Amino acid sequence: MEWRDVHLFVFDGLSDWEAGYAVAGINHPQFQRQPGHYRVRTVAPHEGSVVTMGGIRIQPDLTLDTLRPANSALLILPGGAAWDEGQHGEAVELARAFLDAGVPVAAICGATAALARGGLPDDRRHTSNAPEYLAATKYRGAALYEEAPGAQDKSEGTEA
Repeated sequence: MEWRDVHLFVFDGLSDWEAGYAVAGINHPQFQRQPGHYRVRTVAPHEGSVVTMGGIRIQPDLTLDTLRPANSALLILPGGAAWDEGQHGEAVELARAFLDAGVPVAAICGATAALARGGLPDDRRHTSNAPEYLAATKYRGAALYEEAPGAQDKSEGTEA
């Protein structure tokens, strides 16, 4: 069976706990329907290690500029203060390319607001920490907001 890569975006200050359950579930055969089918690879905005909010140093597998949707089963965008500081616009654009290619994107916490600022959830069902959090971005998708721990529409998933 051929591996399918799930890409976890990592960056300085990333909220390292937010993707923990997903990463463990994807990587550990005990939690897989098809063991050995998926693996997590890390992708960063630049070469060199990043340090998470919890102080964990991660050496990424690849950089954003080398990642293509065709080479991925899923892009996970965890939260972190950087999103609300306007950083990582290139990750938002990559998420747009993933969605345009029909590859799912899972955004968590602060990443949901970054996608909202980019207009990605304007025509997709989605969720976040609170509707007011996304409303502050002035996005146009409020009618499709779901008050739930997670939402999926087309190929975008969002997590509160």
